[in-house]
Amino acid sequence: MRGSLDPLRSPLARGVVAIGVAALSLAPHSGIAHADEPAAPAVSDTGIDKALATPADEPAAPAVSEPSPPAAPAKPPATEHEGRFSFGSYGRVLAATDAEGRPARDTDIVVHGSRLDLDSYVELELRREDRWPALEAESEVTATLAVGSPLFHWDGEFDARVAVRNLYFEERGLGVRGLDAWVGTRYLRGDNFYLLDFWPLDDVNTLGGGVRYTAPTRTRADVHLGFGRPDNPFYRDLADRPAPLGQFGTATIELLDRQRMIGSARLEQTVLFGAGPGGLKLVGYGEGHRVPTGEREATSGALEAVPQETGFVVGAEIGAFSGERDGFLNLFARYASGIAAYGAFASPEGLGLDRSTAGAHELLLAVVGNYELGAFALQAGGYVRSFRNASVGLDFGDVDEGIVIARPQLWLADFAGLAVEGSYQLAQRGVLADLDPEAEASGAVGSSAPVPLAAHVGKLSLMPFLSPAGRGSFKRPLLWLAYTATFRDDGARMLYPIGDQHRARSIDHFFGLAAEWWFGGTSYGGD
Repeated sequence: MRGSLDPLRSPLARGVVAIGVAALSLAPHSGIAHADEPAAPAVSDTGIDKALATPADEPAAPAVSEPSPPAAPAKPPATEHEGRFSFGSYGRVLAATDAEGRPARDTDIVVHGSRLDLDSYVELELRREDRWPALEAESEVTATLAVGSPLFHWDGEFDARVAVRNLYFEERGLGVRGLDAWVGTRYLRGDNFYLLDFWPLDDVNTLGGGVRYTAPTRTRADVHLGFGRPDNPFYRDLADRPAPLGQFGTATIELLDRQRMIGSARLEQTVLFGAGPGGLKLVGYGEGHRVPTGEREATSGALEAVPQETGFVVGAEIGAFSGERDGFLNLFARYASGIAAYGAFASPEGLGLDRSTAGAHELLLAVVGNYELGAFALQAGGYVRSFRNASVGLDFGDVDEGIVIARPQLWLADFAGLAVEGSYQLAQRGVLADLDPEAEASGAVGSSAPVPLAAHVGKLSLMPFLSPAGRGSFKRPLLWLAYTATFRDDGARMLYPIGDQHRARSIDHFFGLAAEWWFGGTSYGGD
């Protein structure tokens, strides 16, 4: 209803309403402003008229007395940090048998073979991540516990093979944006060759620390220094000595107690192709190794000097990636010399005349890629490796080996498919034998001169699978059934001891049921 009689249009009514609105604006529940929010703008008389105006055919709504809502809680000060826990895991479980009902065994003759017959293994990773707004920094504590085979349900032993794979603290962006630092025990790895469970370039276990800088130009630099002391006679030798101060008995001392120091440096540059997701990745890598001198007790009881060991690694990687459906192609080259040519936890064998690892070397070349199109995917690659220990002449420890492997996959549905995996392996070793199985079985050796032994193995696997995560070569979790036939020649059979079933058979059959998963952004395997 319009007109001068409308109470909301009279000057007196407008004055009363204005006073009421002003009173409400001064009420305690509505007059508190948050520190980080702007105050509400003032309302003009014109705005009040518009707010109080009622449509011509509707009466004004009656006033309703309602309790005022509680004030919103104030936001925490900027100096408080934000933190969260997260859990990640990588795991695989395998149950398998051969054609005779025996436990299935690994049939590879190269160091890095197909992962389809790997033992069960799981990693459980817990992380605490914090953000510190006052310093614009972040931190993370990571603990990764690993459990390996055999599992309780296999051997009935109520124990476990447990290892701490990661236990480190890392801060990111403290003082300089893009600069990170960490201290602890950590497994440092680069790009994976998934089909072979293999890291061709950088693969270091260390107890130490490192720093990393990531520049806006997609350049990343990592350096690290760490230590390790494997529990074997090359690094550690115990001896009994008389107890001190005339006490009865003897005490055990660490006569030889030395550790390996490893430093590494990695430089990575990513170059994108225009504005698209594809590009190139270039990596340069190097390591330096040192083990100090010492002395150990010889079998005669006399002390003998143990020389210092040194070594280095140089390597490079060039990779191309499409940025779509995990398409990539990576090439690796790596050369190691001296103590660095041996595994970090190995007790080096085949030493030189000076009882050192000087002269040992390893050359590795590898290529791996993945291609996906529609319901089809193909993973393929291979490597060649040449290793020579420090001893003069050839022996069994000297090896030239290689493998080529391919796994085409076809999804028959979004959650199921069929994969076929084939590989060919070659290993050549220097041996003191005439390669006559009958002479070897009788204990006779026809020649004292080292001769090369060439061994060949072919493997063919059929693998139907279920993929709850959908299509993709690296989608996990994955459930699969696998049948593998292994074909070995006479040279491959001679690599096994006399009486071993693998020496007796030229064809082996493998039947397995397996599962594999990774989730939660684990430190390696699930990122």
